[in-house]
Amino acid sequence: MSREVHLVGGTRPEAVKLAPVALAMREAGLLTPILLASGQHPTMVTQALAAFDLAPDITLQVERETGSQAELLTAMIRELDELWSVRTPAAVIVQGDTTTSLAGALAAFWRRIPVVHLEAGLRSGDLESPFPEEGNRRLVAQVAALHLAPTPLAAMNLLDEKIPVTDVLITGNTVVDATLAVAGRKLPFENTAVAAARANSTNRLVLVTAHRRESWGEPLDRILSAVKELIARYDDIDVILPSHPNPAVREQVDAALAGVERVTVTDPLPYPDLSRLLSEAYLVLTDSGGIQEEAPSFGVPALVLRDVTERVESLHAGCAKLVGSDPALIVSEASLLLDSRSRRDSMTAGGNPYGDGLAAQRTAQATAALLGLASFPDAMPVAPSALTSGAVA
Repeated sequence: MSREVHLVGGTRPEAVKLAPVALAMREAGLLTPILLASGQHPTMVTQALAAFDLAPDITLQVERETGSQAELLTAMIRELDELWSVRTPAAVIVQGDTTTSLAGALAAFWRRIPVVHLEAGLRSGDLESPFPEEGNRRLVAQVAALHLAPTPLAAMNLLDEKIPVTDVLITGNTVVDATLAVAGRKLPFENTAVAAARANSTNRLVLVTAHRRESWGEPLDRILSAVKELIARYDDIDVILPSHPNPAVREQVDAALAGVERVTVTDPLPYPDLSRLLSEAYLVLTDSGGIQEEAPSFGVPALVLRDVTERVESLHAGCAKLVGSDPALIVSEASLLLDSRSRRDSMTAGGNPYGDGLAAQRTAQATAALLGLASFPDAMPVAPSALTSGAVA
């Protein structure tokens, strides 16, 4: 039997969350991890893996003309099916809710290759938000053989959808493993603008990210106006805002913030730069799911620039708060935290609900167990009232 496990990623967040799994599999020695770049965002995947001294073992060549989801999904499935017809892995791991995740899950399922879904069970409850991610993650759940839930709530979502309890394991989120490892190295900033902004500053850092499509246009204008108001109100803060690479979005950001003192707008940042900034931030304003998961590990509260989020655990734990794109609400909630260090610190006093830094080890062992090469690991420690029976225990 082949002991290759193909870890399929097409975006930077996928690469970041798969990298610790590949390293854990190498260390355990039971399986051979093959990092497979789907071709969705090949340059970003390569850059993200480099932060872990890794590189794609296979990169698919996906031609894109229209840029549509249908074109991308079709092209990736075709390439994956052709690959797996001649090089069939023992299992396929997909992560999260991207078009790559859906393509990898479907192509593997049709080849009768077991699908392991990393970061399974996240639900916003609204197919329109985030779109199309909410639909993607629900579809992947229908064909996965093993569902690795980051939290007890995610596991409960899966059980509510009639996924057998024996197919669910609470692992924590591998993004916690990744960010703790990378930020802990305290590498010099690669981005020169960020390096210059942080070199001699004693100001508090506010990190701002607004990348999701639903934030583009008028919502982004409202968010940027709130950023300007905070800069005007507090002369002891610096803002760093990595912009989305879309030219129209970057033009919108530059138009709003050009010439504003103590604001640094950058291109998308290398993962080590972003992790270090997050570890040094006083506060983060973000629409990123990954940053919502990472920030509590550094004691940094997050104001979430969305109306709904599937990362509700951070809301329940108090380490994040939904503010949407309402400028007045963003400014008022940020001001409460900027005015009170104790209020700010209390938001993250309960630690990170998304993981303990051992999710990759559990993922590697669980995948080996699925293939009959190990026993299933214990689930991530959770509160006594949390889900603790069957394979999730």
